[in-house]
Amino acid sequence: MRTTPRFSGSTLYVLILLILAPSVQCLSVIAPQRSENNQKVELGRALFFDKRLSEDGTVSCAACHDPASAFASGDAVAMGVRDQKGSRNAPTLLNSNLSKSYFWDGRAATLEQQAKQPLLNANEMGMNDEAALVARVSAVDEYRNSFRRVFPREGITIDTIANAIAAFERSLVSRNSPFDRFVAGDKNALSDLQKQGWELFKGKAKCVDCHTHSAALPLFTDAGFHNTGVRAKKLTFAALSQRADEVKHVTSNPSTLAHDPQFSDLGRFLVTRETKDLGAFKTPTLRDVELTGPYMHDGSIRTLLDVLRFYNQGGVKNPKLDEKMTPLNLTEHEMNVIVEFLRALTSDDVLRLVQSSKPQTRTPVNVPNVK
Repeated sequence: MRTTPRFSGSTLYVLILLILAPSVQCLSVIAPQRSENNQKVELGRALFFDKRLSEDGTVSCAACHDPASAFASGDAVAMGVRDQKGSRNAPTLLNSNLSKSYFWDGRAATLEQQAKQPLLNANEMGMNDEAALVARVSAVDEYRNSFRRVFPREGITIDTIANAIAAFERSLVSRNSPFDRFVAGDKNALSDLQKQGWELFKGKAKCVDCHTHSAALPLFTDAGFHNTGVRAKKLTFAALSQRADEVKHVTSNPSTLAHDPQFSDLGRFLVTRETKDLGAFKTPTLRDVELTGPYMHDGSIRTLLDVLRFYNQGGVKNPKLDEKMTPLNLTEHEMNVIVEFLRALTSDDVLRLVQSSKPQTRTPVNVPNVK
């Protein structure tokens, strides 16, 4: 005689999380992993989509890195608990396994470091401290069992939570775009217009100066940091320099300052405290870029065509403007052709996922009552 399995509320919620996002697995083209790594990825996936990791049960990692937006956000800047607006745009997590640094200012060296920061930041997921986060996760039966299997020695800690989330993020690999098929030898994978765009991208537009591509560097980014003058449109360089002088006399870490609207636009300078990095931000990947708008570190540009127009004028002049930022003299037609090429960088798998995914919501869920 068969009996219906009974689950506690917390266990059932974790099972629902695993059921709702199964298609995410299809993105991974990494070689088959050991079973314990697969278990870690599955645990990380549950944590990634779980709003109970936020202070008020409204925000998960997926709220800002939404599968429906190619693991980016459709909002100009990240939105945290209690509808708090952040200061920077949430970049895609696709292919983050190949990144050399994380966040727009590169303040995290590993995905594990990246995963920790939003959990404890008051403007993002808002957990008070590590102890509160660990207690919240430990209150869920299924998580206790899963961490016992995946991390038998360490158990549930801030490090193992971040480790599991990072394992899931590493599985988000985007390939299988028309451009990938083109460079593999299929000359019909791109339209004639896209081929023209590729030539402009490499030539007159000089996009490859920063958005480099090769077999060894497949993400269309040099992983560097550049001042393009984005915020110079709204903030004078003198004001930016004054804020830089203020930073030199404070002890706050880069993560805290990055979320402070008074200092966020200082960019890479917050990490290095070197004047050359004033207003410089990381070159983003261009893979799946048509799906990940709005654009720039502050989400201030809505469309790819407007991004091209911004670069065509040479950015906005300021004393620390990157030397590569010069007027390009592209015609409107040429810019549209480049945009058409950029659409060829969209993975077929990612496009299907985006089209089949419902956007994440901020509807609160019940959180465990931890004493």
